[in-house]
Amino acid sequence: MTHDPSHALPVLPLRRGVALPGQIVTLPVGSARSMVLARDLRRGDHIILAPERSTEDGSSVSDDEGPALHGIGVRALVRETHIRNHRVVLSVEVLSRVRLHVVVDGHARFDPMHDPDGGPLATERADSLRTHLAELLPAETELLSSLKDSSPGRVADLIAGFIDLTPDDRLAVLLELDVERRLDLVVEHVREAKARAELRSKVDNEVRREIGKGQREQILRRQLQAIKKELGESDGDDRTEQLADALDAADLPDEAREVADRELERLRSLSPQSPETHVIRTYLEWIAALPWNKRADDAIELPAIEEKLEADHHGLDDVKRRVLEHMALVQRLPDAGGSVLCLAGPPGVGKTSLAQSVADATGRPLVRVSLGGVRDEAEIRGHRRTYIGALPGRILTALRTAKVKNPVVVLDEVDKVTSRGWAGDPEAALLELLDPEQNHAFTDHYLELPFDLSEVLFICTANDLSQVSPPLRDRLEVIEVQGYPAHDKVQIARRHLLPRVLEKHGLAAEALVLDDEELEWLVLGYTREAGVRQLERVLAKLARDAVLREARRAPTDAKSTAQNKGAEAKGAEAKGAEAKGAEAKERREKLIDVLGTPRLPELAERERPAGVAAGLAWTPVGGEVLYVETARMPGKGRVEITGQLGEVMTESARTALAFLRTRSGSLGLDPNFMEHTDLHVHVPAGGVPKDGPSAGVTLFTALASLVTGRRVRPDTAMTGEATLRGRVLPVGGIPSKLLAAHRAGFERVLVPKRNERDLADLPDAVREELEIVLVEQMDEVLELALEPATLDLGRDVLDLDATMATDNATESTANPGSMF
Repeated sequence: MTHDPSHALPVLPLRRGVALPGQIVTLPVGSARSMVLARDLRRGDHIILAPERSTEDGSSVSDDEGPALHGIGVRALVRETHIRNHRVVLSVEVLSRVRLHVVVDGHARFDPMHDPDGGPLATERADSLRTHLAELLPAETELLSSLKDSSPGRVADLIAGFIDLTPDDRLAVLLELDVERRLDLVVEHVREAKARAELRSKVDNEVRREIGKGQREQILRRQLQAIKKELGESDGDDRTEQLADALDAADLPDEAREVADRELERLRSLSPQSPETHVIRTYLEWIAALPWNKRADDAIELPAIEEKLEADHHGLDDVKRRVLEHMALVQRLPDAGGSVLCLAGPPGVGKTSLAQSVADATGRPLVRVSLGGVRDEAEIRGHRRTYIGALPGRILTALRTAKVKNPVVVLDEVDKVTSRGWAGDPEAALLELLDPEQNHAFTDHYLELPFDLSEVLFICTANDLSQVSPPLRDRLEVIEVQGYPAHDKVQIARRHLLPRVLEKHGLAAEALVLDDEELEWLVLGYTREAGVRQLERVLAKLARDAVLREARRAPTDAKSTAQNKGAEAKGAEAKGAEAKGAEAKERREKLIDVLGTPRLPELAERERPAGVAAGLAWTPVGGEVLYVETARMPGKGRVEITGQLGEVMTESARTALAFLRTRSGSLGLDPNFMEHTDLHVHVPAGGVPKDGPSAGVTLFTALASLVTGRRVRPDTAMTGEATLRGRVLPVGGIPSKLLAAHRAGFERVLVPKRNERDLADLPDAVREELEIVLVEQMDEVLELALEPATLDLGRDVLDLDATMATDNATESTANPGSMF
C-alpha cells in the first residue's frame, strides 16, 4: 500500500493511550475490525492513529460501525509488523498531527496540520524546557540531541512523549494546537516530574544512610543463605530448619504437633521481612522449649526424704508428715494427681525454705513464682497472640525454666494478689491452675494448647488466709505454720542460722561463740517474733562486729587470739559456778554494747491494778499480747473507748458492760452503779487500728475487775468472744496466740472450750509449760481470772458512787463521748 495524500488512510482507534508526534510506539491490535486492517499493512505504509472518545460532541468523527474518535489524530509510518499469539503488533513512527473529516469502512479522509513557529516567546519557553529536561536526564542522550534543532511545537511533543504522563495529560497536549499554550502545559508537567525526581532522590539518599553495616550484612547473609539453598549446599544454619529439628525433639502431643506443623508451614512460606515471621517464630520457639513429656528422675525414697526434712528444719512435724504422706501416695500411685499444699503462717517461719527442702528431697527442680501485687489475669494465663509483645503467663514461664513437667512450683504470697481490677481477676485465674481435677489440661491464652500440670507439686505460701477468696481457699490443703517457741529458736540458731551467718561473713566457727544460754537470752531479749528472721539479723550484726574487730587486729595477732580463745574455753570448763556467772555477765554486757539495750515488748506484768487484763490477738505476723486497760471516775454514766478500736471491739465493750449490769447481784454491785460513774476503756498502742472477734472475753474481764476492785491474776492471759448471756465463743488463731503468751512469760491461758481441737497444732513443749484452761461461760472466766476479794467491795462501791453523785451535783455538763 503506497501513500497518497489525496486518498483516505486506515484508521486505528487508540482506546487506552495517546501517541504524540516524534514518538516510536508499539501498538497491540485487539479488536476484530482493527485486526482486519492491520493484517493488510506492510512496512512503509501510512496509517492514522486517533484516540477514542467516551462521548460524542461536535469535534468528533465516527464510522457507522466504529467508535467515536477525536477530531485530531496523528499520521504514522509503519516500521514493523508482528503476529504474536494470533494478534498483530505494530511498531510505528508518529509523524505529525492531522485533522480528521470522514471515517468510512475504517479509512479516514484528513487534512495535514503543521505547527507554526510561535515567535520569540515560544522559542524562549522551548529553551526552558530543554534546560529542565537536561536536569532530569543523567547525561547527554539522543533525545537531548534531537531537541537542539527542533521547532518549539516539536520540542513540546517530544518531551511530553518522554516524561511519564497520564493518558488524559497526553491527550490534552495532543489536542492543544496553540504552540505557546502547549509549551506551557508541558513546562508544568516537567516541573512536577522534576520535583518528584528530587523527592525520590532525597528519600533514596536517606534510606541509604540508614542502612548500616549490620543491615547490609543481614541482607548479604540472607542472600547467601538463599543461594546455598538453591545449590543444595545448606550448612545447617537455617533457623527455620533448626526450629523444625527442635520441634521434632520436643516429643509433642498430637494436638500440639498438628498446630506446630501448620505454623511451621506458614513460617516457611513467608518472606523473612514479613512482620508476621517474628511472631510465628517466637510462638514455635515457646512450643519447642516447653517440657511436654520431660520428667525429673525423682527417686522417691521415704527414709531419705524424711532425713532431709529433719536435717533442714527443726520442728514443723505436721508439715513434714503431710509431705511424707503425699510422697508415699506418689510412690504407690505414680499417676496420682498433684496435691496443692498451702503453708500459712507469719513471715520468717520457713515456708519458702521448706518448699526448697521438699524439692531437694524429691529430686525435683524448684521454681518460684511471686504473686505479691499481681493484678493482671494475663500474668497467670498469658496474653493472646493478637497483642504486640504477647508472651505466656508466669506458670508456663516457670515450667520452661524448670525444663521438666513435674517440678516443685512455689506460688509465693498467694494472699497478696490484687483481685477484681480492670485487667481481670488473677485470683480467679488460679482456680483452674490449682484444681487437681482440671489442671491436667491447663490452657494458656498465648499457646492456646492444653498443657498437663497434674504432675506439678504446687506449694502456696500465705500470711493471712482471710485475704484469699473462699473458692480459691477451697482448692488448697492448708497447713498452719504458727511459729517457734524460744527453745526451738535456740536450736534453729545453733543448727542453721549461726553456721549460715558465719559462712556469709567469711568467719571461722571460733570467731563467734555463743552457748545455749546466750542464744536464749538473745531470743528473749531481742526477738519477740513468731519466725526467726529477726534472730538471723541479730546474729548477722554480731558477725559484722566480729569482722570489724578482726580487721582492726594485726594479722599476726589473729592466730594467737584464736589460741587464747581456745585456751579460755578450756579453762572455763574448770572454773566454778561463780566465775562462770561473772564471765557470762561480762559477755552479755559486750553483747549489749553491740546490739543495744534489749527490747522486751509486752511481757507479762506481775504488778497490775484492778481493771487491766491481758488478751491475745492474731496478726499476719504472728500472735501478740494485747492489754486492755479500764478506769472509772466520777461522772454521769458516760463510757469513753480509745485505742483505734473497730466496730467489732466497740460492740464487745458495750456487750460486756450490759453483761456486768445483769450480773451486778452476783458480783456484789449496786444495780445502779453506772449512774454516777464514767468509765474509760483503752487498748494501748493507739496508733495501730485494732478489730476482730477475739477481745470480748478480755474486755468483759477488765471491766469486771474494775467495777469489783478485784485484780486479774498476773500469770493469766485469755482469748475468746462472749455473748450477752455470758457464753464464750470460739475464735481463730489459737496456736499463734498461745505461742505469743508463752513468749511473753504467761503461765496460764483461758481458751474457749470449742477451740479444744486447735490445741493439737501446738508444739509439745508449749503445751507442757502452759496451763491451758478451757472455759464455756463468762462466770467461769471471772472465777478463774479474778483474784479473791479482800474487802467488802459492794459497800465500797456504793460509798464511792455516793461520793461521785455529790461531786457531780455541781459539775457542769461535759462532752458525753461514746455512749453505750
